[in-house]
Amino acid sequence: MTLDDVAGRFAYDDDHEAFRQTVRSFLRKEGVPHVAEWEADRLVPPAFWRAAGAVGMLCPTVPAAYGGLGLDFGYNAIVNEELTYNGVPAGFTLQSDIVAGYLEHYGSEEQKRYWLPRMVSGETISAIAMTEPGTGSDLQAIRTTARRDGNHYVVNGSKTYITNGQNADLILVVAKTDPAAQPAYKGMSIILVEADREGFRRGRKLDKIGQDAADTSELFFDDVRVPMTNCLGIEGKGFVYLMSQLPQERLSIAVGAQASAQKAFDETVAFTKDRKAFAGVVFDFQNTRFVLADLKTKLQVGWAHLDWAIRRHLARALTNEEGAAAKLWHTDVQWEVIDACLQLHGGAGYMNEYPIARAWRAARVSRIYGGTNEIMKEVIGRKL
Repeated sequence: MTLDDVAGRFAYDDDHEAFRQTVRSFLRKEGVPHVAEWEADRLVPPAFWRAAGAVGMLCPTVPAAYGGLGLDFGYNAIVNEELTYNGVPAGFTLQSDIVAGYLEHYGSEEQKRYWLPRMVSGETISAIAMTEPGTGSDLQAIRTTARRDGNHYVVNGSKTYITNGQNADLILVVAKTDPAAQPAYKGMSIILVEADREGFRRGRKLDKIGQDAADTSELFFDDVRVPMTNCLGIEGKGFVYLMSQLPQERLSIAVGAQASAQKAFDETVAFTKDRKAFAGVVFDFQNTRFVLADLKTKLQVGWAHLDWAIRRHLARALTNEEGAAAKLWHTDVQWEVIDACLQLHGGAGYMNEYPIARAWRAARVSRIYGGTNEIMKEVIGRKL
């Protein structure tokens, strides 16, 4: 089965679906055959990014004036769905759905003209550095600083769990430009740091329990000097910028979670119809069919909600609470679906050679990154 078998989608038009076929064909030819190699290396090579850029898969919303296609977020969502469904672990969604948005909305004309075309082509790989060893969801507690020195900032601090950290050419660093500001969020800014700056250093390629090929790293900044023109937008507005982009970031996580759950379900239906048990196959047991029926129902509801959320976001109406709710619900359902599917695989489900085992490991982080699901409940609850 494929995502084409999901009936009744209403988020996309014919142009979106034609784009999907291009993306799917590229991934199955250039991505899927190499996944095992990339998982062993724990890294997706930059050449794959450039190849994806050549077919228009990176940052499709970037306006034509900056080298992009000027499309809507639905095209980003299609890339996300196909990447996840086909099991290709490249960090494209971070670049397309998050970093590009910050540059588009808050970057100077000079920043946009320099960086966006390179991100579209895959020549530049980007990362955003928020999380620190001592801070997670509480961004106001960060300790990284960007101190003014003449017409430069001097950046000092460390970041961890940074997606694309090993490959990144450009890092958007969340730092305190005014550590004494009260409340603390008023002293936060986003500083663009190029990876070839003196004093910047990559740490370990972190060893995770899942998503092995998705490079996640430590980053260190020791007296890294960057010009003040590298500040994204207005100094001291970094926290406001981060909060304003959260609905799209969390919707992006929901998209990936839903596609991941659908893939696990499809794999499990095929597996249970083939797996011999007693005088028949595992699918013949009523329990198997009832479990699958329950999961199919949740997936059906999920696709309808996801399309609603995508359409609402395209209309610029998706609220922060709605984005949080999408992330919360879809990642919870993703875990429920994949865990149940692994159970239906029996002992085979515990073996990494089976796709369901890798999917199960990869899914666990979805309820953590982008703000933990407990924080999502706080975000939703505050508006009740």
